[in-house]
Amino acid sequence: MHILLIHQAFATAQEAGGTRHHELSGYLVGQGHRVTIIASAITYLTGQAVSGAQGRWMVREQSGGIEILRSRTYGSLHRSFFTRLLNFLSFMLSSFVPALRVREVTVVWGTSPPIFQALTAYGVARLKRVPFVFEVRDLWPDFAVETGVLRNPALIWVSRRLERFLYHHAHRLIVNSPGFIRHLRGCGVPQGKIELVPNGVEVGMFDPEAQGRGVRHELGLEGQFIALYAGAHGLANDLETLLLAAKGLEAHPGISFVLVGDGKERSNLMRRAEELALPNVRFVPAQPKARMPEFLAAADVCVAILKAIPMFATTYPNKVFDYMAAGRPTVLAIDGVIRDVVEAAEGGIFVQPGDATALAQAVLTYYKSPELSRQHGQNARRHVQAHFDREQHAAKLESVLQQVCAKRREIGAA
Repeated sequence: MHILLIHQAFATAQEAGGTRHHELSGYLVGQGHRVTIIASAITYLTGQAVSGAQGRWMVREQSGGIEILRSRTYGSLHRSFFTRLLNFLSFMLSSFVPALRVREVTVVWGTSPPIFQALTAYGVARLKRVPFVFEVRDLWPDFAVETGVLRNPALIWVSRRLERFLYHHAHRLIVNSPGFIRHLRGCGVPQGKIELVPNGVEVGMFDPEAQGRGVRHELGLEGQFIALYAGAHGLANDLETLLLAAKGLEAHPGISFVLVGDGKERSNLMRRAEELALPNVRFVPAQPKARMPEFLAAADVCVAILKAIPMFATTYPNKVFDYMAAGRPTVLAIDGVIRDVVEAAEGGIFVQPGDATALAQAVLTYYKSPELSRQHGQNARRHVQAHFDREQHAAKLESVLQQVCAKRREIGAA
């Protein structure tokens, strides 16, 4: 197959952000398929131009046999909702022509969020007369509505119409969390059209025995008990609750909180940490995925947190699988399907979202019980090895794409 993926936020292991698609695509290339990716020249997590892309309309690069075409998009990604919308719409348009120029495509793979790029994928697939596979990684616009990011009634109506249009015109729908299936069924999508290729982790990237001494030295935190959060610093991530938990543990100077990442709220969170006078909190800029094993190795416990919004109960956050693969216990302030995973693994402690006191108490529990921390970390590692190894999921994706292409050929032959 020659698979064309249109994905604005695509990131390689040398960039900050989720690398699900880089890992899946690498597997497909290893199986003898071609993968071409149309991505943005602006890094989604930081809003900065990808190295070498400044001032250029198109950048072509190779990564592990994957061909990547980065198209120019409107900057100022994190300034406001309006500028984010402009950024998304500009990629929807700027990605269209280079996608059309890619030759001998077998299947077009679109992904959301943002949902607008999936409309481009649908249009390209129609013009090339090949199947369109739509991957749903976020129940947009529902998440945007519940978090208050999207409020305009007209925009909400248009967004819901677009969502359902794409669901019904895709040849196959892929979801990365079982929590999304009920929503799709409620939108009238037949069960047989939905495939689960869940979030997971490239387990081999992480060494559970590593201690992260280099990172500890880099941060000046040798000898400290480190509670680490890695990921986006946005409105949905509820990191102020994490700061309040740090405030509640001031009496334990041996505990430090490290927040690794970037996003719209990072500067506000840093100001809030100053207001709270938190000497036990460190902010670290977003790191390339290739460095994350070092940072997780430096952690004693990892934190996953989202706002107490019902829709978030449907999500499988990537970071949790990374934490588990690193052999670290998770303090989980997210209810729902990811709670089921962590509790089935006996790999962490669940606390109610938004409860800073409970979050602080869970961190303190691990601080006082190194044996419990070690046992939960080992449990977590074993569980992801058995159930959430990326290679297993990549093989499932390959099978889905092959089935779609084979069915299309049968229809054409008939």
